[in-house]
Amino acid sequence: MRVFAESSLPVSNIARELVGAEFDVGVCTIFVDAPPGRGPSLHRHPYEEIIIVTEGEATFFGSSVSPERVVRGGEVVIVPANEPHGFKNTGDGPLKQIDIHVSPVFETEWL
Repeated sequence: MRVFAESSLPVSNIARELVGAEFDVGVCTIFVDAPPGRGPSLHRHPYEEIIIVTEGEATFFGSSVSPERVVRGGEVVIVPANEPHGFKNTGDGPLKQIDIHVSPVFETEWL
């Protein structure tokens, strides 16, 4: 068992990232802490992604979200493999979420 502070993970834009391959686990995890107006543009991954919104509000967009979907703290989003998606913090405060990538390494295609 390993225990460490989330704050010890590398920072990438609006999040801290745990790369599973570096810890010998089969998933990657992103700990999002996005200020209002921030979030990733349209992209996709060759694997599923599970997004757990723990605080705040995000507007998700993509191929199967017509035209957009507001998601709030306490809700979960499941994004199928290869589905284009993105989100933006559309709330007044921070957006906190945990994004689980079902892969030991991150693979992102920006669209």
